[in-house]
Amino acid sequence: MVLNNCTGGRVDSVVSSHDDARDIDEGTRPARGRSTVLSSLLAAVSTVALSTGAAFAAGDTPSRSADESAAVKALMSKINSMEQRINDLQGELKEAKARSKTPGVGQSASLASRHPTDTVAIADPKAAKAGGSGNGKASDTAQSSSGSPRNAMAFADSADTKASGSKTSDNAQSATPVSRLASAFADSDSGAKFIPAADMSLKAPPPGTNKDLFGVAPSPVSGLKIGMYGEIKYGSMQNPAANGQWQNGFDMGRLVLLPTYQVNDNITFNAELEWEHGGTAFDNDDKLHGTVEVEQAFFDIKFNDYFTLRAPGVDLVPISFNNLYHEPTLFYSVQRPELANGLIPTTWYGPAASVYGKIVDGLNYQFQVSQSAEDYGDSFDKRGDNGAIVSGGYDGGINGADALGLSHAPIGDFRQLSNEIAYTFRLSYTPSFLPGFAGSTAVYYSPNITPRGAYASVDDGNGGVIETPLGKNALTIFDTEARYRVPNTGLELRAEYAYVNFSNPENLRANNDMDPTNNVGKDMYGYSGEIAYHFKAPNDYEVVPFYRYTRQNLQTNGVLGFDPNTPTGSGDMTFHDVGVAVFPNPSLVFKLNYTKVIDHSPTGAMSDQVLAGIGWLW
Repeated sequence: MVLNNCTGGRVDSVVSSHDDARDIDEGTRPARGRSTVLSSLLAAVSTVALSTGAAFAAGDTPSRSADESAAVKALMSKINSMEQRINDLQGELKEAKARSKTPGVGQSASLASRHPTDTVAIADPKAAKAGGSGNGKASDTAQSSSGSPRNAMAFADSADTKASGSKTSDNAQSATPVSRLASAFADSDSGAKFIPAADMSLKAPPPGTNKDLFGVAPSPVSGLKIGMYGEIKYGSMQNPAANGQWQNGFDMGRLVLLPTYQVNDNITFNAELEWEHGGTAFDNDDKLHGTVEVEQAFFDIKFNDYFTLRAPGVDLVPISFNNLYHEPTLFYSVQRPELANGLIPTTWYGPAASVYGKIVDGLNYQFQVSQSAEDYGDSFDKRGDNGAIVSGGYDGGINGADALGLSHAPIGDFRQLSNEIAYTFRLSYTPSFLPGFAGSTAVYYSPNITPRGAYASVDDGNGGVIETPLGKNALTIFDTEARYRVPNTGLELRAEYAYVNFSNPENLRANNDMDPTNNVGKDMYGYSGEIAYHFKAPNDYEVVPFYRYTRQNLQTNGVLGFDPNTPTGSGDMTFHDVGVAVFPNPSLVFKLNYTKVIDHSPTGAMSDQVLAGIGWLW
């Protein structure tokens, strides 16, 4: 019976090794072939060992001969030798996988931000060699139990890019900030972050580690995960309202909690709770003028890789990469890229529902219906109880200075000023023939952004004001962007183009508010290009100098309405951003940059900035 116990233990060990060998690598054909050999070999070993053990057990007596004992020892020696050979083969498979990887696509984002499905994780070659995978960033373990964002900035290789299309194409927003970021650059997540620098060297935490609270501590509730990101800014900037005077300042930009809860294998709840600019308070001595808001709150219900339903809730509008992935570890400047500050009013969220999934490997979709943007940018005091704008004048939500920055519809208390539904369709792609490349294209359409009770304010010539109702005005936005990390180099390129069209600009409030300086034409547009290079520094730091050029025009020709057609040129702007971002690890970044702003107004923009910042994502 001793032999039976021993062989039983050995067989268990060998079967476990077989499972590991099978799971090591499903991404390459040679690996699958060698796994087949291993499977046959292990099956033979198991059969021989069990048969022999049973035979010896049947004939086990106190008088067992010395020859039988010798045979047992010889058999055990062979089994040990075969097991050692299996372990050696496992090691070779892991090393072969690690050697085959070449840094390529960065994957993230936003995060940044955000399911029970597998998300693409960014591969860590050393972790792969060690038999582990970076949490949230390994090509087949997007939602590992650790929840740590250690690889949030890492770059995946071409194999991971391919895996992203097949394994996680359906994730519009993943269940944790880490897994959400994991799919961002490859955009296997349709709600989707381009990962800046990669930490390709640090080892990932061992699989099964429970660090679901901010990536550092275990969650007390099974299925509950809480992440966090934030940013702090300080420096000096010109104030155009003070004739360009340089003024020093500080901003507790934001602190954001990212709770998720996996209800069951197919349903996940996601949320984002944000405190901006230090928070808010009612008393003057508190000196707070920020906000506290719910930016995301929804349930995802997955049916298969090709179709997931996002139930009605609060969600990001899936247009522009930076709107979907806006965590500070995912862009290099202290402030968000300029196109995300108006033309695409990041962070743009609202009441919405959507479906998303994979079309084919490397091509994913999301279709969303949402509460329409509204051309209203004033306080709640001017939203009447009758669901319309009160008389006496109001600020529009779209103008030649802020673009669409004030056009968000409210998400609470049934205080929206429109019955209109907007539609957004987005495609994201990571072509297998171009490793390191990812991009997306999206279109947003609202049939009418004119709020209930909207009116033009017209001088009656006698010092009074006549209020004339405004008609319908459709809004169309087109955005396309691309990110490319040149394989086997530190070179990274990004570009984006955004275009906004109004069907009837004569019905915009900005063109009918008796202020000719903020007029808007029929179109707005903007484009940007960015170049960065990733250098490895001591202690595994990554240093990323960058330069970004941005041009946008918010006051094109064709202004119509009651206001005089006298654009000031202040909406035609050019930005030059140059700086450096330093990553001690993928979840923490220190930034420093200078921004030069040029416009076509008579006085000039007088809005240059020298800023430093700290950003993090746990």
